[in-house]
Amino acid sequence: MVQADFAASSMTHPSPRLGGHALVEALVAQGVDTVFGVPGESYLAALDGFHEHRERIRFVACRQEGGAAFMAEAQGKLSGRPGVCFVTRGPGATNASIGVHTAWQDSTPMLLLVGQVAGEQRDREAFQELDYRQFFGPGTLGMAKWAAEVQQVERLPEYVARAFHVALQGRPGPVVLALPEDVLSRRTDAPVLPRVEPAQAWPDPAALAELRRLLLQARRPFLIVGGSGWTAASCRALQQFVERWQLPVGCAFRFQDLFDNRHPNYAGDVGIAPNPRLAERIRAADLVLALGARLGEMTTGGYSLLQAPRPAQRLVHVHASAEELGRVYAADLLLQASMANAALALAELQAPEKLPWAGEAQAAHADYRASWEAPAVQPLDLAQVMKTVARLAPEDAIYANGAGNFAGWLHRFVPYRARQHFGRTQLAPTSGAMGYGLPAAVAAALLQPARTVVHVAGDGDFLMTAQEMATASAFGAGRGAGRLVSLVVDNGSYGTIRMHQEREFPARTIGTELVNPDFAALARAFGWQAERVERTEDFEGAFARALAADRPTLLHLKHPAEIISSRSTLTAIRHAAQAGKA
Repeated sequence: MVQADFAASSMTHPSPRLGGHALVEALVAQGVDTVFGVPGESYLAALDGFHEHRERIRFVACRQEGGAAFMAEAQGKLSGRPGVCFVTRGPGATNASIGVHTAWQDSTPMLLLVGQVAGEQRDREAFQELDYRQFFGPGTLGMAKWAAEVQQVERLPEYVARAFHVALQGRPGPVVLALPEDVLSRRTDAPVLPRVEPAQAWPDPAALAELRRLLLQARRPFLIVGGSGWTAASCRALQQFVERWQLPVGCAFRFQDLFDNRHPNYAGDVGIAPNPRLAERIRAADLVLALGARLGEMTTGGYSLLQAPRPAQRLVHVHASAEELGRVYAADLLLQASMANAALALAELQAPEKLPWAGEAQAAHADYRASWEAPAVQPLDLAQVMKTVARLAPEDAIYANGAGNFAGWLHRFVPYRARQHFGRTQLAPTSGAMGYGLPAAVAAALLQPARTVVHVAGDGDFLMTAQEMATASAFGAGRGAGRLVSLVVDNGSYGTIRMHQEREFPARTIGTELVNPDFAALARAFGWQAERVERTEDFEGAFARALAADRPTLLHLKHPAEIISSRSTLTAIRHAAQAGKA
């Protein structure tokens, strides 16, 4: 029975069943076929519901709630609908909170379901009791768009449907539902509700006319795209708009797959330590059009590329959320519109035959291509490693990473394809959450088994969620048509913090040195294939073997801490800092 038929039959012919079963039926009605979580005694009735409906929905048991929440967040990124994570009360929920925070900052639709103590035990500080509505703190600087507790079993389907509405509407984000165990164990004949689809907002025609007027007045415009809610159609329309108006376009921090990086109008990623020529181009622009991007600290270079609250450039900000518009920047024009529709409307804007900035986009792309050049490094050159990955990996490969300087090589030297070709190709946390990459990669390999997933991690980043290699092995990730390959860059350091220490307190570092295991041996213990790579010339063969393997592969890349980022060394940073303090 397909999900739509299942939902319809449940609404027409409800039968008394456990609340936990009704909850699972409500998830199936919303199109959910995979839930990530760690089992707990607080939601045994729901676990039994997953067993009852195991032909329609699978429960992927993870090894730690943070990893499970990251997997659900990645599921939301890949599908555009809420990824679902189920954890137990107290420690389970607090462990999972990192995934909720990531979903909030990344504007990813997500649903966290949390077991809760029984109603008669509430407010006594019962075993592992928390008030999740306070803990997840809905609000501008909270962790969730909405946090609620279901107190009547009959309302379980209602709360699930509302959770999907809230997670998908406007700026997408995470929702948290607390589920008391006595509610899940009671019986109800409440019917499930229909599949939720988000309401889509079109930009105001008068505002579009004003945007066209501002474009016609500009001499050095620049387009920044980002955010969530994009579709394949809107990404195609974005390209049409860019080509018609000959605009240089940059992608906001870790949204590089919104626009084809090989396109002649692509100027680069506007993120941490951007190409200096790109940064100067944005500063010199007389009009910046921000389409879908929140314009957060990372994208704006600490609010320096665009001065807050009033930029030197004219600013047009298009975003799905009314609450986001005007929150940081006093823009010249604000347009509220869903990203699924905004680019479709912009593609209809007629451009004049001649544009004063003709050729600027090609110059910006040439600057981006020039940034691929980097001095050779011995014995292992991460720039060449990433270029090899880009050359050998399938075009539809998904790239996943957590947080750390290692990601700079990935973002700089691997050109991403736009989503209209293959769907999402970049899974990366704008929240800067360490440990995100491996769970996200495992989720991607399980959810889209025909695609190859390449995971890149630092040594500190990787060990925060390395146990999810067990989840990959248990559920067959990387054993379909696609492959799962993890590249672990081992420099024996929390490199990003070491870099900042050298800038602020040169030669006075503490707490950033790491003692690591043999990562290849660790991976083999989990049933993975693994190799250690210490020289550039050895990487291509190892990566080719990984792409041909019948199971997940980890490549342990030894890298000197001296080469601290894709643009500098520790010695250069230290000397510059010492000279500045002299």
